Amino acid sequence: MSSLPAPTPATERHAASHATDDPYLWLEDIEGDRAMQWVKAHNVKSLGTLQSDPRYEKLHADALRIVEATDRIAMPDIRGHTIYNFWQDPAHVRGILRRTTPVSYRSANPEWELVLDVDSLSARDGANWVFHGTTCLRPDERRCLVALSNGGKDADEMREFDVVTKQFVDGGFRLPESKGGATWVDENTLLVWRDFGPGTLTKSGYPFVVKRLKRGQPLDQAMEVFRGSPDHVAANAFTLRDADGRLQAVLASRAVTFYEGEIWLLRDDGPAVQLPFPTRHAIRGLVDGQLVFTTEIAWNGFETGDLLAYDLAALKSDPASAKPALVLRPGKRESIEGVTVTRNALVVNLSENVKGAAYVYRHGANGWTRTQLALPTNATISLGSASHESDELFVTVSSYLLPNSLWLVDAASGKVEQVKSMPERFDASALEMTQYEATSADGTQVPYFVVGPRAMPRDGSNPTVLYGYGGYQVSLLPGYSGTVGKLWLESGGVYAVANTRGGGEFGPAWHQAAQGENRHRAHEDFAAVAQDLIARKITSPRRLGIMGGSQGGLFMGVAMTQHPELFNAAVIQVPLFDMMRFHKLLAGASWMAEYGNPDIPEQRAWIAKYSPYQALEAGRKYPEAFIHTSTKDDRVHPGHARKAVARLEEIGYPVLFYENTDGGHSAAANLKETAKRMALEWTYLTRKLKDERPPTP
Repeated sequence: MSSLPAPTPATERHAASHATDDPYLWLEDIEGDRAMQWVKAHNVKSLGTLQSDPRYEKLHADALRIVEATDRIAMPDIRGHTIYNFWQDPAHVRGILRRTTPVSYRSANPEWELVLDVDSLSARDGANWVFHGTTCLRPDERRCLVALSNGGKDADEMREFDVVTKQFVDGGFRLPESKGGATWVDENTLLVWRDFGPGTLTKSGYPFVVKRLKRGQPLDQAMEVFRGSPDHVAANAFTLRDADGRLQAVLASRAVTFYEGEIWLLRDDGPAVQLPFPTRHAIRGLVDGQLVFTTEIAWNGFETGDLLAYDLAALKSDPASAKPALVLRPGKRESIEGVTVTRNALVVNLSENVKGAAYVYRHGANGWTRTQLALPTNATISLGSASHESDELFVTVSSYLLPNSLWLVDAASGKVEQVKSMPERFDASALEMTQYEATSADGTQVPYFVVGPRAMPRDGSNPTVLYGYGGYQVSLLPGYSGTVGKLWLESGGVYAVANTRGGGEFGPAWHQAAQGENRHRAHEDFAAVAQDLIARKITSPRRLGIMGGSQGGLFMGVAMTQHPELFNAAVIQVPLFDMMRFHKLLAGASWMAEYGNPDIPEQRAWIAKYSPYQALEAGRKYPEAFIHTSTKDDRVHPGHARKAVARLEEIGYPVLFYENTDGGHSAAANLKETAKRMALEWTYLTRKLKDERPPTP
């Protein structure tokens, strides 16, 4: 297998000049008149091109039918002896919160009781509310904080809601729009971390001050109980409650970087006390008095990725002397993908070579015991809502060709039962899923999946879309997508997913291998997968396209600028692109732990080697990309996507661009917008990869 050509040195040449002399900084003015006129003009052009394609209407109709289908699984949220569900369909575009009994839920047609209608609330308030969920006070979970985002932004406002009266509480807690959150201490007390005014947000735009807010108290009179600093990423607080909902501890978290943090015990009788957790960790739950967490670094004799547990009483009594116990040590090709607690058990979703399994752990006098749940194999397992009243929990099972099914699991007895299943959205009878491995530049074996026709020709002719993300310890596990199947696979397309370093498929070490100065390894992994697809003659550069969003959008930008010879199409969704300025835009400062700090010369040098915006130069054979973003994205600045398009046009390359004026980081505020985005993407990919020759203008 021949080696890939080296990436262009253009990135380094352009980095210094464009960072200080960027002619497109005005496109960072999110809703400025000049920038929005530019957006509107590009939307008209790109929508005109894609929506006039004769295939768009069918693709859109298929996408809309699938995302709005009323026979999909209503995912359950167990609250006491009631099942809640948030639901969207053509009649409820923004959605409704509803509930039913466990017995009714398991029937073919549950009898739902309406609790909150977000469409009606939006009409009453004159706002485009996007439901961000509820935070409810255990054990009765009658009083909840409802989070509402205007247009899908990360920032939201929170209002107290009574699920019995099904009304917002008159004179109840109400927190104005902000990034941050709140948690209940008791019926009359919240811990709140919000924008409290000048000097209370970090450089990343997140709160670093936590206050105690009493019922009836104005927000500006809340008492400060904990703080970080403007140079940290954020601070927040959370409570630990036992199975009966009794408060066992109030903790605060200080995120020093995106991955490094501290945990502090908040006490009524004295100052906060820092608890002995590793700097990189994740708290997973409290069961049988055991506080379960993972360590994401080697620490105190434990290995990266270990699942550990402290006795909470001992930890509170004498933090310096408390010693954690090992619960689980994953193997080199394993990863803990999820952990949840029932009344008496700990349930762990363990990915084994990117295939799912679930285990029940029980704590006793002699430590922890483990049993495996008899769930389907060669599929992705996802842990859902768990009961505090019993040891029951819901689990979903799926793969690229296996529609989602919902299982009810009894962690006490080990009994598993399928209770719901989603109908097939596309004909998969002639399709197969295969796992391969590609050899990266340093010899690392990188797994990837290919989904396509069982009898596909091995002559390089198959139109193929390669999806990637490659960061933040996010695992790309096999999952069913009715739209990918219907809009692409069913008509002869091939879909591939790369499990590169930077992700979490093999635990924290797999992620950390591509952080900071080693980011190039993830890029090399992705290129190696593309090359392997071509070497196996599954596809060819003419028929190969790439797709990814957010960090995955950066991934696509790097792939397109470093190896344009491998691809003929690129869907770049809500991307990072200008890595010389990412830390100065919106939440970007919080991501320096992933990429590095461009203000530090040594780190700037390694970022400059791949930053796509600076790498764009005339004379390369870039594919005509489709780049899209959202005006309301308050996480990844839309200026990244806009400037990429402007730079491509400046140096003479055609590009398609679409910016949704609502939708936040998901680029869609409701199902209709989601269907439109999908139809645009797959119309573009059909034109670029399936057509025998490019369509005429």
